This record gives sequence, C-alpha cells and structure tokens, in this order.
Amino acid sequence: MPNKSDDFIQKVLSEFQRIVRLSAPAASAAYTLLGSILLFSLLGYFFDSMMKSEPILLVFGIVLGLVVGFFQLYKFMNEK
Repeated sequence: MPNKSDDFIQKVLSEFQRIVRLSAPAASAAYTLLGSILLFSLLGYFFDSMMKSEPILLVFGIVLGLVVGFFQLYKFMNEK
C-alpha cells in the first residue's frame, strides 16, 4: 500500500522534471551566448599573444563572440 509521503515525493519529482524540460531551450540559448563569447575571446587572446598585437584581436574576439551569441539568441527567440 503506497504511503502518502511516497505519493508527494513522486509528484514533486514529476513537477521538477517538467520544469527542467521546459527550461532546457532557454538554458541552451544562454550557454550558447556564454560559450561563443568565451570561445572567441580566448581565440582573440591566443592570436594576440602570437602576433604581439595585444588588445586588438582580443577586443575583436569579444565583439565577434557577442554578435554570434546574440544572433543565436535571436534565432532561438524567433523560433517559436
């Protein structure tokens, strides 16, 4: 015979799973934005250190990362 607390835990876990499933696309868009900024910034820093052109390519990488990240975010928002 099921216990009331077992039923409550099952309902809570089911609701948590539903919320996680609904928030997955937004989390994916946020990770894409953050990842593109980090990736292009690191690439800019790497090429700056190779070419001794200190902040120029780093700034270009940050701007490019922002553009790519916000473009992906824009595509996500207009998908629905």
